[in-house]
Amino acid sequence: MLIKWLRGLRAAPSIPDAAWQATLARYPFLADRPAEDVLRLRSLAAEFLRDKEFHGAHGFTITDEVALAVAAQAVLPVLHLRGGLDWYDDFVGIVMHSSEVVARRTAVDDSGVVHEYEEIVAGEAMDRGPVMLSWQDVLASSITSGDGYNVVIHEFAHKIDMRSGVPDGCPALPPGFAGRTTARESRAAWLDVLQPAFENFREQTIVAERFGGEPPWLDPYGTESLSEFFAVACEAYFVNRANFERDFPQLLRMFDAFFRPTPA
Repeated sequence: MLIKWLRGLRAAPSIPDAAWQATLARYPFLADRPAEDVLRLRSLAAEFLRDKEFHGAHGFTITDEVALAVAAQAVLPVLHLRGGLDWYDDFVGIVMHSSEVVARRTAVDDSGVVHEYEEIVAGEAMDRGPVMLSWQDVLASSITSGDGYNVVIHEFAHKIDMRSGVPDGCPALPPGFAGRTTARESRAAWLDVLQPAFENFREQTIVAERFGGEPPWLDPYGTESLSEFFAVACEAYFVNRANFERDFPQLLRMFDAFFRPTPA
């Protein structure tokens, strides 16, 4: 709390207008919202730049373009959430790589056998730790909104999910969410929408891969778990609302209730 208070004493940097306009032009989904939202987005991005520390891995240089691109996209999910950037106060560092990286993984199967393998990742959010991002993939989000792909929003959606403890696709919900009385009831209402959407998406993906059916619109990585589906769904919700509403109308309404709460 003391560190948070001390940061609040420092004024957020002023984002030069030319740099901000260039960011909006490169990532048009940021500008495709009401003018007051764009103003708040700029203000939150400035606070994000004040509070977070960027590190370039393997000689990658952190430029103003890199930092601003990440900041502007990272604050989009918390634009209207109560607490704003408090959702990201469990970490400071953001590690940038020039491109995707190979991560070593360890998994234990149901028989207790340990398996080691490698996975190519474009980003990773660590619980109470830094966020890792591939600059190549951050840049790609300028042209992949049609596919609902955005690595920054994906990883920061994981951070939002982690605020409730173990990432499981259900973030910490506000009191009275969905008209429910208790936190348990609110969580049940959330999962009543998210779980069937995830299962239907997973079934469509399997049919497409095995039998040549029509592949779903979202990134198939969302089939990995309910937490990954939440992050993948958040990507699409924020960068291509029209397609998301077409394919996931119930999920969109629930996301609206969480990410765009009606003022009391």
